[in-house]
Amino acid sequence: MTKRYWWVIIAYIIMQFSGILFAPVLAAVFSISINEAATYWTIISFILGLIAVLILMKPDMQRPMHRDASSIGGIVLWSVLGLFMAYFSQGIAAMIEIELLGIDPGSENTQLIMDITRATPLFMIIPMFIAPILEEIIFRKIIFGSLYKKMNFFFAALLSSFIFGIIHGEPLHILIYASMGFVFAFLYVKTKRIIVPIIVHMALNSLVVLVQYNLSPEDLERMMKQLEEMQMILIGG
Repeated sequence: MTKRYWWVIIAYIIMQFSGILFAPVLAAVFSISINEAATYWTIISFILGLIAVLILMKPDMQRPMHRDASSIGGIVLWSVLGLFMAYFSQGIAAMIEIELLGIDPGSENTQLIMDITRATPLFMIIPMFIAPILEEIIFRKIIFGSLYKKMNFFFAALLSSFIFGIIHGEPLHILIYASMGFVFAFLYVKTKRIIVPIIVHMALNSLVVLVQYNLSPEDLERMMKQLEEMQMILIGG
């Protein structure tokens, strides 16, 4: 891994933890609650983090494309296919977690993001746009890409997806994060274009955010019950 890539990872870590120092400062300066300050600082830090990472990755963006890289048509095709692949893999992983491992459905991370988004709608730009770009650059291009040079696809995708899940703070749902990581890594290898997993990741997050943002908690609960009933029918429960 090049020194520049390490700086990208360091910038990402600083971005994630900078709120510990700067959120209280923001709260004091603007006389707002610490929760509001933390939300606004997260938005600021993610924007600054994205700018820093894109500047650091500029040499990569200026390199000639791989000779086997997908065309524009290929990007569109694999982005659409990739979205279906991601949903399918998530569904299989969720079924395994619930039926075989006894893990309760639902994501605390997603719920927290939606709670913040409902309070501050501007926050949705992070899960919908900024986070997918940063995460695909770091976890697929840098971490997976570096591992893939030293081992086969399965183990490179497995390790990078494990780190991906740990960073999200949901070890119980490692299988779901790993399933997404495998799909994103496959798309990156297949197309030789990091933009493809970025697009799929954006689309996946955006659909979740927009659907949940426009539904009441009661509607969500009713949908979850309907999905559970459908699952019971499909597996013969």
